[in-house]
Amino acid sequence: MKKRKENRLHKGVVVKTLVLFICSYLVFLLVWMGVKDYYGMAITSVASHLVTLVKDVNLQGIEKKRDIMGVWFVLEKYALKNTVVNIDVTVSHFSFNAPLTFAIMAAFYPFLRKKRVYLEVLFLLIAVHLIYVFSLEGQRLTAVMMSKGYDKMSEIRLLLWGFLDGFVGSMVIRFEPFLIGAYLYFKEKAQVSP
Repeated sequence: MKKRKENRLHKGVVVKTLVLFICSYLVFLLVWMGVKDYYGMAITSVASHLVTLVKDVNLQGIEKKRDIMGVWFVLEKYALKNTVVNIDVTVSHFSFNAPLTFAIMAAFYPFLRKKRVYLEVLFLLIAVHLIYVFSLEGQRLTAVMMSKGYDKMSEIRLLLWGFLDGFVGSMVIRFEPFLIGAYLYFKEKAQVSP
């Protein structure tokens, strides 16, 4: 009798969590459609300014074209003010998983003792998106500058930028919701452990 009652309680928790996940996913999906472009502009702007700190370029401008942020860099160090490099950053390439990630976060809400962990998770999410745009722009700028002779040819630098861009774009962004879910799960387990 006690085991049957525990099974019903367990099934009730699973059903409630599933309903919370599905409902929050639908809400976050609708909200994200309205917010995505603003978020994409903010992430692209910050990452583009960070790229100028490690590459010898100046940011000329960012223009929103539907789902794409067009970013223009000028090679001013080389007195080439007319030489502009355009990089298109597709917002949905790095933010398509955001509603699913937020829904997973919402599903964990009843189980987390310290809600402060959500600030950590949001920081991680933003950091991953910044790294994605930063590595994409850094890789493309490096390739263009080396191919045009503005920068010394270095296979190692090309390989490192390409690896960072490929790893973040192909692995981290794709598995972002599950990485965030695992982070929340293990964070909660660490809080419960003595």
